[in-house]
Amino acid sequence: MSNPTIIDFEKSIAELDSNLEKLRKIVQDRSNPQNTIELPLQIQGLEQDRQTILRDIFAHLTPWDNVLLARHEKRPYTLDVIAAIFEDFEELHGDRLYGDDGAIVAGLAKFAGRNVAVVGHQKGRDIKQRQLRNFGYARPEGYRKAIRVMRMAAKFNMPIITLVDTPAASADIAADERGISAAIAWNMSEMSQLPVPIISTVIGEGGSGGALGIAVCNVALMLEHSVYSVIPPEGCAAILWRDPDKKAEAAKALNLTSRRALELGIIDEIVPEPLGGAHRDWGQTMAPLQRAITAHLDRLCKLSADELVNQRYAKFRGIGSFFDESGAGA
Repeated sequence: MSNPTIIDFEKSIAELDSNLEKLRKIVQDRSNPQNTIELPLQIQGLEQDRQTILRDIFAHLTPWDNVLLARHEKRPYTLDVIAAIFEDFEELHGDRLYGDDGAIVAGLAKFAGRNVAVVGHQKGRDIKQRQLRNFGYARPEGYRKAIRVMRMAAKFNMPIITLVDTPAASADIAADERGISAAIAWNMSEMSQLPVPIISTVIGEGGSGGALGIAVCNVALMLEHSVYSVIPPEGCAAILWRDPDKKAEAAKALNLTSRRALELGIIDEIVPEPLGGAHRDWGQTMAPLQRAITAHLDRLCKLSADELVNQRYAKFRGIGSFFDESGAGA
């Protein structure tokens, strides 16, 4: 079947939601002459139609549709997740070397009764915030801030929870001059050796080294419609076909959906989103995310420091290792 893009789908659903809201207001206003006995039944029918449309569209999502969902401007960002499932968050700033980076949020908080460190990428919702957060493209000082907070957590035996949502690391001249590649590599090396549990969740975009800079972990989770890839689809299309318009084809080739990441052993669990995507109901997104993190944290906290480090090392060494039916390595 032909599949409309998620953008077209959003427009049609938004129009239907608007009409439903108008009808509900009429029903609530008993003095309105349009308020008839049949109106509630009409609303019920429209709501059923809406659910049918949603189920049909989401049963046939393409990888590019998932990219659009992961980038949705109303999707919950790191600070939204922190506000919903963490308590007593105290944000820490600066890398003690250059400055602070708004694209990385880091600090201490309570989660499920435990003291933890939480680190995540942060995007902005308006022009001012997007400039402050550099559209989620973290700079070297952001990664240095992140590892500073993680090392503090390890010193006080606190688990680390990271929230990944970035198209990629900053690639401008200033970031290169300040050592973006070295900062990411240092974070990956340091995180691999931290003697505390680390759980990472891709809540939106998990792009390239920008994601891995805070995602070397014992358990990797993905929200259902988030994406995780070595490069954004537009960049992949520009390199392979010299045509950024082939981004949908690139998205398919990159195996960037949560389902493919689970099948390939890159992540450990998919956290379900409400029908229509996380942006449609933050509450129904946060509840399963909180349960998933809690369950894995309870298990990891029973392991020794050596067991945690060894398990993390084996996890990442195993990515990309496959076996044929005879059991021979490939």
